[in-house]
Amino acid sequence: MGLAGIIEREVRAGGPMRFHRFMELALYHPELGYYRSRRDPFGKGGDYFTNAQLQPVFGRLVGQQFAQWRSAMGNPDDFRVIEPGAGRGETRDVALRSLPGVQWETVEHGERWPTGSLTGVVFCNEFFDALPVDLVQRSASGRRWFEWGVDLQGGGLSWCRLGPSRPRSGLPQIAPGRRIETCERQMEAMRRILAGLRRGWVVVIDYGYTRREVEAADLYPDGTLMAYTRHRATPDVLRDPGQRDISAHVNFSALRDVARDSGAEVVGLDTQQAFLLEVGQLDDFQAALAGPSDRRRQERRMQLKTLLVGLGETFRVLLIHKG
Repeated sequence: MGLAGIIEREVRAGGPMRFHRFMELALYHPELGYYRSRRDPFGKGGDYFTNAQLQPVFGRLVGQQFAQWRSAMGNPDDFRVIEPGAGRGETRDVALRSLPGVQWETVEHGERWPTGSLTGVVFCNEFFDALPVDLVQRSASGRRWFEWGVDLQGGGLSWCRLGPSRPRSGLPQIAPGRRIETCERQMEAMRRILAGLRRGWVVVIDYGYTRREVEAADLYPDGTLMAYTRHRATPDVLRDPGQRDISAHVNFSALRDVARDSGAEVVGLDTQQAFLLEVGQLDDFQAALAGPSDRRRQERRMQLKTLLVGLGETFRVLLIHKG
């Protein structure tokens, strides 16, 4: 039985399914989930490109930044990097060349978080956007919220309104009739990260929004849920579960609230372009672009261009400091 059949069977047995459960199965089912399959989702032959595929330039710049922070902290012997949702680990493999002696631990969804307090960096590169969410809608009167889930109709999976939703924290005040994804699991993950960080930095690289941006411009009237396959994006996230990636924009305001409530310092929220330009300006990107031949150096200049102009204008970087 395929994953769609498993989901349909669960719906028949228990009634309409909350969306976070559907997203959890679609992405993380032990055998059939998108991130658990043997198919490689990255690169030209996959479904999308990420920063991590633009190596060695991305990893070199990340390693340079972490080395600077390590030096500013006095080069503590217990300096570590923890990376949740590391994928193939390309960034780690390159960045560690700038961090001799540093332990870099990866944590995948569902795995136990490393024990002990951390001195160092928690590096969240496209981690928060893949955490399961629920979809809620503000009523026409604006006084109530409704939740949307997954049901069976016409022989396949379809959206259905589940009924009134309990109050949700962190959401922007969207207009009546609009939909948006919840962010409780994003906030829970940030609380867990900060609880384990004694001294150091949290780096969040992802696409997302602030509450003020959504409220001022009435952005994303139907929410931000998207599915990705073969370098194409579609809002039809219920189709072919397990065969396509599903993501939701990160609520950066909610993450900042969690950081401040925990006593950490929100250093800033900027574009990836601005973040990488600041890292590379110390040596005019010489280390990031170094190569054994003109061809290799040209390839790395093209990687840098994509990191700064393509993905650099799409992705944002949230920096949090603690201790």
